[in-house]
Amino acid sequence: MLRIAVPNKGAISGPAMAMLHEAGYRQRKESKELVLVDPTNEVEFFYLRPRDIAIYVSSGRLDIGITGRDLLLDSGAEAEEILQLGFARSTFRYATKPGTATGPKDFDGMTIATSYEGIVAKHLAEEGVDASVVHLDGAVETAIELGVAQIIADVVETGTSLRNAGLEVIGEPIMTSEAVVIRRTGADAEDPKVQQFLRRLQGVLVARSYVMMDYDCRVEHLERAVALTPGLESPTISPLHHEGWVAVRSMVASKEAQRIMDDLYELGARAILTTAIHACRL
Repeated sequence: MLRIAVPNKGAISGPAMAMLHEAGYRQRKESKELVLVDPTNEVEFFYLRPRDIAIYVSSGRLDIGITGRDLLLDSGAEAEEILQLGFARSTFRYATKPGTATGPKDFDGMTIATSYEGIVAKHLAEEGVDASVVHLDGAVETAIELGVAQIIADVVETGTSLRNAGLEVIGEPIMTSEAVVIRRTGADAEDPKVQQFLRRLQGVLVARSYVMMDYDCRVEHLERAVALTPGLESPTISPLHHEGWVAVRSMVASKEAQRIMDDLYELGARAILTTAIHACRL
């Protein structure tokens, strides 16, 4: 069986399990379940602490895992990302009290508190900064107020927690993160079980991003209509019973669907419909 690590809690856990369910895999119903076997799909899921997933995957005990890019890089594990999943996006930034510093060039001799010691230490080395890094688990916003550090480095989603603590973001982003699928560095890239798993998740990503659009169009306007809805390869076109009309079917990006419908209507197309895509293989 393919052995897959899934976060057991945190911002990635819920969306990851939802995506796996959409991809046709069984998922746990109770948070106490640590292992779930899906015999139909020949997959075994292990629900682990998000920070540990890269370590387990790099050891070869598990084939692949879902985790955050930030957690992967911070772990220093011999693992690599092989698919971006498009959720749990965040930015890793420095923050401090106003007037303390404007960026890494001012950090010499200071102490930086973070839960991501590996990422911060590497970034400081790249910037040539001589600063100390102290590791704290959990929220680090209070580290400055309590005198543990002058700077913090943390994941920033909305910035609300930082503002509430009287802190401001400084400097350029250290990195951007999102949920990713990872595997051990050097693992067989053509493993058919892994490839099938990736195709399923890619199918979910496409299904979430596209809709199927159907409409009727006069033949003389067809070329302009097709230019609006080119599809992935090309649209499907079928003649209608009424001479001079054709039916067109094409995949379009869901975020563009309303605008495209307006443009098609202005062009003379009618019976314009969009349908959600629940699964696909491209």
